[in-house]
This record gives sequence, C-alpha cells and structure tokens, in this order.
Amino acid sequence: MTNDCELTFDQQRLKQEIRTTYARVAEEPDGDFHFHRGPEYAASRLGYDRAELDTLPDSVTAPFAGVGNPFHAGELPRGARVIDLGAGSGMDCLLAARRVGPQGEVIGFDMTDAMLRTAAEGAAAAGANNVRFDKADIADLPIADATVDVAISNGVINLSPEKARVFSELYRVLRPGGRVQFADIVIQTELSAAAKNDIELWVG
Repeated sequence: MTNDCELTFDQQRLKQEIRTTYARVAEEPDGDFHFHRGPEYAASRLGYDRAELDTLPDSVTAPFAGVGNPFHAGELPRGARVIDLGAGSGMDCLLAARRVGPQGEVIGFDMTDAMLRTAAEGAAAAGANNVRFDKADIADLPIADATVDVAISNGVINLSPEKARVFSELYRVLRPGGRVQFADIVIQTELSAAAKNDIELWVG
C-alpha cells in the first residue's frame, strides 16, 4: 500500500538541476556521473544491437543514458508518428526513424538545450529527414490531441515531479489504439517524505 506525499520542494529548481546535469552529459559524456552511458552499455546491458549503434554518430550514442530498451516492447509500424519523451541526445529517435521509414515521423521532446543541439546535429549527420526535436516539458507537450501512434521514453518519466500530468498528456496525444513503450526506474519500497522531497535524490 502506498501513501500520497505532497512534494514541498521547488519544482522549478528541480527542473533546472536536471537541465544542468544533462547539459553536462551532452557536453562531456565521458565525465564523472553516477549512471551508465554510451553504446557499449546500451548493447551489453540493455540489448541494443551494437552493429546498428555503430552506424550512428558517436555524438549521439556517447551521451545515451537510458535505463532500458523501449523497442523490446514491440515493433514500430511503418509510417507511424512517434514521439519520444525526454529524447536526450536523440539515439532512440534515430533508431525509431529507421523503423517507421521515410513515410513516418519522429518527434523528440526534451527540455535541455545542449541535448537538443546534440540531437539535431546528430540527426543531420545521419541524414534522418523524418526526425525533429522540440523543446518541451514532458508534462506539457506541444502537440495536438490524438495525433500520435506510439510514444516512447527511456529513463525520463521518473525525473518528472508531475507524473500524473505526464500520463494525462500521453492519453491526450495518442490516437485511438495508440500505445506507450517506455523503460524507466521503479522503486519497490516506500520512501519517506524526506526522501521524496530531496532534490539531490531526484536528480540522482
């Protein structure tokens, strides 16, 4: 049984801390971080195809910091419209773009400018014309109702202090029959109110 806990910290400060951390990841992917990164980790621990990752720009794969592999949840339909919540350096978006084909579309949303620059430059280098990246908070998606076939996300929803709004937005933007394929962190024990309101623990 879980108990609701009011979040008393400054949520805007949390978001700024997240931007700062992931800007560092984008700019210094080999830096000192507590979480795993890079294509070797993605292939050996998460089941990505290393040969496929090797065809992507290093600037896209090196900052990858996901926690799972959303593509294991199902094949993306050809011609589908896909969004990625918290696209980071864009690795999953480029992989999704290949799966949906030139008639499909992939939109990556992120709130960190450095990651958005890295992702856009990587897409251009890869010649991925069916991908674009937009700045957005995943709890407030700038996209019309019922226009998305599949939403993916990889290790990002856990960072949002507004999870109910995130899932409400997903429900809003998905077409009837659309689906969500995401990988994330789940804590199996109840946290104290102090822990839930510790920004350092949220950022990681």
